[in-house]
Amino acid sequence: MPTRSTIRLDNALPLALEGYAWLPNRLRRADADVLRTRLLGQRAVALHGPAAARFFYDERNVRRQGAIPGPVQSTLFGHHAVHTLDGAAHRVRKELLVGLLMNGGIDGLVDRAAAAWQAAARDWPTRSPVVLFDEVSQVLTRAVCDWTGIPLAPAEVPVLAGDLVAMVDGFATAGPRHWRARRARTRRENWLATLIEQVRRGESSAAPGSAVAAVAEHRDVDGKTLDPCVAAVELLNIIRPTVAVSWFVAFAGHALHRWPAHRDRLGSAEPAFTEAYAHEVRRFYPFAPFVGGRAVTDLAWEGVPIPAGAIVLLDLYGQNHDPRLWPEPYRFRPERFLGREIGPFELVPQGGGDPRTGHRCPGELITVALLRDLAVRLARLAYTVPEQDLRIPLHRIPTRPVDGLVIAVRPTA
Repeated sequence: MPTRSTIRLDNALPLALEGYAWLPNRLRRADADVLRTRLLGQRAVALHGPAAARFFYDERNVRRQGAIPGPVQSTLFGHHAVHTLDGAAHRVRKELLVGLLMNGGIDGLVDRAAAAWQAAARDWPTRSPVVLFDEVSQVLTRAVCDWTGIPLAPAEVPVLAGDLVAMVDGFATAGPRHWRARRARTRRENWLATLIEQVRRGESSAAPGSAVAAVAEHRDVDGKTLDPCVAAVELLNIIRPTVAVSWFVAFAGHALHRWPAHRDRLGSAEPAFTEAYAHEVRRFYPFAPFVGGRAVTDLAWEGVPIPAGAIVLLDLYGQNHDPRLWPEPYRFRPERFLGREIGPFELVPQGGGDPRTGHRCPGELITVALLRDLAVRLARLAYTVPEQDLRIPLHRIPTRPVDGLVIAVRPTA
């Protein structure tokens, strides 16, 4: 595809109307892998493709500090989170999260999620039908709080799950969803900041090696412990993305309904196929539309100038549906990932590059591990799908099946 650029009018309104299709549509119409535009009154350059992803994740080119809009920080990531840092400050804070999310221990979270699923599933026939998305959000909330060492009474699970879902659901919109997300974040930051202070004063215990203990003890690049509010933000950046796996599990259920031929093979828990299925769910279904940063200095990509300070957008949804990378991209084919090594800048539902050092989500391994396990459990579950709205509207960010995937679970003998 040739590369050329086009300057367009501000695209904030088209983005709100078109959602995930906004950036891929404009790149396709321009017949380009790079596009100049304006967003929220600011100059922006949109990039597409693995080479562009490599360029984007090079800190010499693009920084995150000052790039994440305030409303997104106030809902999804939190202010002063690791996502907003660069350089040494980012690496030191990232080491904390990598140590918790990538260096072992994932099996413990998967085991807890499996136990929570089994406990919940025993009750589903008595309440049938149930909304899969809502049920899984509570399963994952219970599991991740136990795994991180956050004390949580059973009666608190539904309310906390609702708050964690709200933070994700309201980050890319205005109106009620956005304000619900802000209120949820404020409520949960205050709750976890109090917990951190209690742990530091010895008024509450935290198991050695737990996320609560690690965050409470962590020292940033300046050698100081985290402000309790910032510590709360980073704890939320462990439990919130884990509960966000609810989106992918609902998508996995949607795929099982649309393409039931995969059910038996998925239910057999063949390791290679379960991983391939998880990757195809993440590739095929919409999650993040793009990621953004700011140009460190005057740059150029494929001959297109990028002024210092300009917004730089990396197309994620479009890349995950690019026929040059994924033949027949709008067919759901888990087999495409069998026997295939995935490059760090190819499959990018949660960003690209090295999650240990760069800005790629360090929880991606957790996402895949949880999705693999829960998709198998879903494939083995005896249920029917009643009449409902199964559409996945692309104008809504983040999207999901309109009715959350309602299932009627049959009692087991």
